[in-house]
Amino acid sequence: MPTPSTLSLDDFDLAILALLQRDNTVAQRDIAQTVHLSAAAVQRRIRRLRDSGVIRAETAVLDASRLGRPLTLLVEVHVHDEHPLRTAGLRQRIQDEATVQQCYAITGEADYLLVITAATMADFEAITTRLFGGDENVRRFRTSVALNCLKVGLQVPLPGGPLQA
Repeated sequence: MPTPSTLSLDDFDLAILALLQRDNTVAQRDIAQTVHLSAAAVQRRIRRLRDSGVIRAETAVLDASRLGRPLTLLVEVHVHDEHPLRTAGLRQRIQDEATVQQCYAITGEADYLLVITAATMADFEAITTRLFGGDENVRRFRTSVALNCLKVGLQVPLPGGPLQA
Protein backbone atom coordinates (compact mmCIF):
# COMPACT_ATOMS: atom_id res chain seq x y z
CA MET A 1 0.00 0.00 0.00
CA PRO A 2 1.45 3.43 -0.89
CA THR A 3 2.34 5.77 1.91
CA PRO A 4 0.67 9.22 2.06
CA SER A 5 3.85 10.82 0.71
CA THR A 6 3.89 8.50 -2.32
CA LEU A 7 0.15 8.20 -2.92
CA SER A 8 -0.80 9.77 -6.22
CA LEU A 9 -3.98 11.84 -5.95
CA ASP A 10 -5.87 12.72 -9.10
CA ASP A 11 -8.61 15.30 -9.60
CA PHE A 12 -11.30 12.79 -8.61
CA ASP A 13 -9.53 12.03 -5.32
CA LEU A 14 -9.13 15.74 -4.59
CA ALA A 15 -12.80 16.42 -5.34
CA ILE A 16 -13.85 13.57 -3.07
CA LEU A 17 -11.60 14.85 -0.29
CA ALA A 18 -12.95 18.39 -0.68
CA LEU A 19 -16.51 17.11 -0.28
CA LEU A 20 -15.67 14.91 2.70
CA GLN A 21 -13.81 17.72 4.47
CA ARG A 22 -16.93 19.87 4.30
CA ASP A 23 -19.32 17.11 5.39
CA ASN A 24 -18.27 13.50 5.88
CA THR A 25 -21.89 12.39 6.23
CA VAL A 26 -22.67 12.99 2.56
CA ALA A 27 -23.75 9.75 0.90
CA GLN A 28 -21.28 8.10 -1.43
CA ARG A 29 -23.91 8.04 -4.18
CA ASP A 30 -24.19 11.84 -3.88
CA ILE A 31 -20.41 12.17 -4.03
CA ALA A 32 -20.42 9.93 -7.10
CA GLN A 33 -23.00 12.12 -8.80
CA THR A 34 -21.09 15.31 -7.96
CA VAL A 35 -17.71 14.06 -9.20
CA HIS A 36 -19.12 12.04 -12.12
CA LEU A 37 -17.96 8.58 -11.05
CA SER A 38 -19.86 5.43 -10.16
CA ALA A 39 -20.72 4.85 -6.50
CA ALA A 40 -18.48 1.76 -6.56
CA ALA A 41 -15.54 3.80 -7.85
CA VAL A 42 -16.07 6.41 -5.13
CA GLN A 43 -16.25 3.66 -2.51
CA ARG A 44 -12.93 2.15 -3.73
CA ARG A 45 -11.25 5.55 -3.75
CA ILE A 46 -12.44 6.41 -0.24
CA ARG A 47 -11.24 3.02 1.04
CA ARG A 48 -7.82 3.64 -0.58
CA LEU A 49 -7.65 7.13 0.97
CA ARG A 50 -8.45 5.66 4.40
CA ASP A 51 -6.06 2.73 4.05
CA SER A 52 -3.22 5.01 2.95
CA GLY A 53 -3.72 7.36 5.90
CA VAL A 54 -4.73 10.40 3.83
CA ILE A 55 -8.06 10.22 5.67
CA ARG A 56 -6.91 9.85 9.27
CA ALA A 57 -10.27 9.94 11.05
CA GLU A 58 -13.92 10.70 10.55
CA THR A 59 -15.40 12.47 13.51
CA ALA A 60 -18.03 14.98 14.59
CA VAL A 61 -16.84 18.43 15.63
CA LEU A 62 -18.61 19.33 18.86
CA ASP A 63 -19.21 22.73 20.44
CA ALA A 64 -17.47 22.43 23.82
CA SER A 65 -19.26 25.47 25.27
CA ARG A 66 -22.67 23.89 24.59
CA LEU A 67 -21.45 20.82 26.48
CA GLY A 68 -20.48 22.68 29.65
CA ARG A 69 -16.86 23.42 28.74
CA PRO A 70 -16.90 27.13 27.88
CA LEU A 71 -13.19 27.78 28.52
CA THR A 72 -10.56 27.25 25.86
CA LEU A 73 -7.02 27.62 27.14
CA LEU A 74 -3.77 27.72 25.20
CA VAL A 75 -0.93 26.39 27.32
CA GLU A 76 2.77 26.78 26.51
CA VAL A 77 4.83 24.14 28.30
CA HIS A 78 8.54 24.62 28.96
CA VAL A 79 10.65 21.62 29.96
CA HIS A 80 14.20 21.39 31.28
CA ASP A 81 15.28 18.49 29.07
CA GLU A 82 13.63 17.62 25.72
CA HIS A 83 15.18 14.14 25.55
CA PRO A 84 12.45 11.58 24.73
CA LEU A 85 13.19 9.58 27.88
CA ARG A 86 12.70 12.68 30.05
CA THR A 87 9.48 13.75 28.30
CA ALA A 88 7.86 10.32 27.85
CA GLY A 89 5.71 10.63 30.98
CA LEU A 90 4.48 14.10 30.07
CA ARG A 91 3.71 13.06 26.50
CA GLN A 92 1.74 10.04 27.77
CA ARG A 93 -0.25 12.13 30.25
CA ILE A 94 -1.09 14.58 27.45
CA GLN A 95 -2.22 11.67 25.22
CA ASP A 96 -4.37 10.27 28.04
CA GLU A 97 -5.95 13.60 29.06
CA ALA A 98 -9.34 13.92 27.33
CA THR A 99 -9.49 17.69 27.91
CA VAL A 100 -6.44 18.25 25.69
CA GLN A 101 -7.87 18.81 22.23
CA GLN A 102 -4.56 19.38 20.48
CA CYS A 103 -0.88 19.28 21.36
CA TYR A 104 2.08 20.34 19.27
CA ALA A 105 5.80 20.00 19.91
CA ILE A 106 7.01 23.43 18.81
CA THR A 107 10.12 25.46 18.16
CA GLY A 108 10.82 28.72 19.93
CA GLU A 109 10.78 29.54 23.61
CA ALA A 110 8.25 26.87 24.64
CA ASP A 111 8.51 23.15 23.91
CA TYR A 112 4.82 22.22 23.63
CA LEU A 113 1.60 24.06 22.88
CA LEU A 114 -1.65 22.56 24.16
CA VAL A 115 -5.26 23.49 23.44
CA ILE A 116 -7.40 22.54 26.42
CA THR A 117 -11.11 22.89 27.21
CA ALA A 118 -12.36 23.32 30.77
CA ALA A 119 -15.64 23.89 32.55
CA THR A 120 -14.23 26.33 35.13
CA MET A 121 -10.89 27.69 36.24
CA ALA A 122 -10.97 25.21 39.14
CA ASP A 123 -11.41 22.44 36.56
CA PHE A 124 -8.44 23.84 34.63
CA GLU A 125 -6.33 23.88 37.79
CA ALA A 126 -7.11 20.18 38.34
CA ILE A 127 -6.16 19.46 34.72
CA THR A 128 -2.79 21.20 35.08
CA THR A 129 -2.15 19.31 38.31
CA ARG A 130 -2.79 16.01 36.51
CA LEU A 131 -0.59 17.00 33.58
CA PHE A 132 2.31 18.79 35.24
CA GLY A 133 2.13 18.16 38.99
CA GLY A 134 5.14 16.30 40.32
CA ASP A 135 6.97 16.31 36.97
CA GLU A 136 10.37 17.79 37.79
CA ASN A 137 11.16 18.07 34.08
CA VAL A 138 8.36 20.63 33.57
CA ARG A 139 10.09 23.94 34.14
CA ARG A 140 6.94 26.05 33.83
CA PHE A 141 3.79 26.53 31.82
CA ARG A 142 2.11 29.70 30.66
CA THR A 143 -1.62 29.92 29.97
CA SER A 144 -3.64 32.20 27.71
CA VAL A 145 -7.42 32.16 27.92
CA ALA A 146 -9.24 32.44 24.60
CA LEU A 147 -11.66 35.36 24.77
CA ASN A 148 -13.42 34.57 21.52
CA CYS A 149 -13.17 31.98 18.78
CA LEU A 150 -12.62 33.43 15.33
CA LYS A 151 -12.14 30.13 13.51
CA VAL A 152 -12.06 26.43 14.23
CA GLY A 153 -11.31 23.95 11.51
CA LEU A 154 -9.34 20.97 10.46
CA GLN A 155 -9.73 21.33 6.71
CA VAL A 156 -6.51 21.00 4.75
CA PRO A 157 -6.14 23.18 1.64
CA LEU A 158 -6.12 20.94 -1.41
CA PRO A 159 -4.42 21.54 -4.75
CA GLY A 160 -6.88 23.01 -7.26
CA GLY A 161 -8.30 20.89 -10.01
CA PRO A 162 -11.11 20.98 -12.50
CA LEU A 163 -13.31 18.72 -10.35
CA GLN A 164 -12.88 20.64 -7.07
CA ALA A 165 -16.24 20.70 -5.36
